[in-house]
Amino acid sequence: MKVPESSKSPKIIQLLQWIFNPLQLMETSAKTYGECFSLQLTSNTPIVLFSNPQAIQQIFTAPLEQLDAKASAQLLGSLLGENSLILLSGASHQRQRRLLTPPFHGDRMKAYGEIITNITHEVISRWKIGEPFSIRDSMQEISLRVILQAVFGLHQGERLIKLQELLRSVLNLSGSPLRASIVFFPLLRVDWGNWSPWGKYLRQVQQIDELLYREIQERRDRPDTSRSDILSLMMSARDVNGEPMTDVELRDELMTLLVAGHETTASALTWAIYWIHHLPKVREKLLSELDNVKENSDWNEISRLPYLTAVCQETLRIYPILMLTIPRIVKSPIEIMGYELQPGTLLQGCIYLMHHREDLYPEPNQFQPERFLQRQYSQYEYLPFGGGNRTCIGMAFAMFEMKLVLATVLSQMNLALVENYPVKPMRRGLTLSPSGGKWLIATGQRQKVKIPVGV
Repeated sequence: MKVPESSKSPKIIQLLQWIFNPLQLMETSAKTYGECFSLQLTSNTPIVLFSNPQAIQQIFTAPLEQLDAKASAQLLGSLLGENSLILLSGASHQRQRRLLTPPFHGDRMKAYGEIITNITHEVISRWKIGEPFSIRDSMQEISLRVILQAVFGLHQGERLIKLQELLRSVLNLSGSPLRASIVFFPLLRVDWGNWSPWGKYLRQVQQIDELLYREIQERRDRPDTSRSDILSLMMSARDVNGEPMTDVELRDELMTLLVAGHETTASALTWAIYWIHHLPKVREKLLSELDNVKENSDWNEISRLPYLTAVCQETLRIYPILMLTIPRIVKSPIEIMGYELQPGTLLQGCIYLMHHREDLYPEPNQFQPERFLQRQYSQYEYLPFGGGNRTCIGMAFAMFEMKLVLATVLSQMNLALVENYPVKPMRRGLTLSPSGGKWLIATGQRQKVKIPVGV
């Protein structure tokens, strides 16, 4: 039996590399040790990373008695709460997942289409022709407003404005590699009052909590069966014993949806717009597909456009927003790909390395949407949303939003990259995002606007 090889670098060097240059750390480790190796990052327990489809399948399909999910980030726990779907495991996770699944599938998606395109049009209307701007800021505004409106049904008002401000501020706590250090160094998480980063963060989370609990209480005091937002659906959901979600459970899941459904989508959209305008052939092909959309097409038809779908898939392949799957902890001895793993060991699928396997993705560093038109990838080869019983519950919503935002932006505006402005992947909290700055410019409006807008 084999045991995974460990990086020979000192623990502090591994951790600093993981914070400031995670892609190089993963690539160098894979070249040195192959498709299974261990790193020592956030605790005394090494994390074993796999980037082989067979290993990923074993991890995703192993019974809970052998492998169970273990979220190891304290920052996530302090922000999302212990009842967050991301942090739960076992029977509790299964219960919450059943309660949360319905709002993100089926006919519900049609209602979200109107929200997404209306908000996108509003944001686009403020772009000034000829002036470079931060496309990430615009995509963050769109994704945050979409998730707030879809989750709460909030279109306007003081509570909506306050939630937007607080969520932006809280997420900016780890908005750069340096600021992300607070995620990995517990010593930095000390409350020295409102002037300290951690103290300010805790008080902002408390303010968010007050707003969320106030909204929940008002819904309980004045139930309205005509509402169809996600919070209303969550409040009416019942588990197999007929029990509803508690206020605390509702708060934690609301926070999870707000955080996970906002930051990740904004990064993915920013990357997509970069690649589309970095590669003229991709832009031309995508515009040709959009220009051939029938006048009376609805949002679902647009979301099924093959090249638009392939562009979104390739965007999430080349720089996956989450570099690793949710950790699994070994509960009883297990063998994976000939490696013997003992209880207490943490396992993670390395999404980034999987998406850069040359045997699966020839020329993996090239942005080529055509690869997704030429072959189908299994759920163990392509996993931007994780997999197994931990697949992101908002996967369908995120892809739908990406496609409609991109279709709306490209149909309405001509955009171009600012020359000689480098855009590179960088850490943003636990995610991989494009570097910031005003690297995009609107050069004019397009005439062929066929994407439907709700009223």
